[in-house]
Amino acid sequence: MLQLYRDLASIEKAGPAVAWNYVSGIRQFVMEFATFPRRGPVRDGIIPGLRIIGYRRNVSIAFVVEDDSVLVLGVFYGGRDIAAEILQERL
Repeated sequence: MLQLYRDLASIEKAGPAVAWNYVSGIRQFVMEFATFPRRGPVRDGIIPGLRIIGYRRNVSIAFVVEDDSVLVLGVFYGGRDIAAEILQERL
């Protein structure tokens, strides 16, 4: 998230305020997992229980629901390839 903020803040049309609002929106979206964690299709072929959902068309959030908790494995920007190896390292 910090890198995403830095990338957006460095764009002249965006700037720090827009970057902060965008990243804050992602954080709020992720916090809503507490209410409804089992959203998005399960992608067991990559990691058992893996779910990947989009945020505002530009961000993908990879996570796993474990009992009473949600483990966010990554926030990926701009259609970045979400490789199984990257996610496995974060479990």
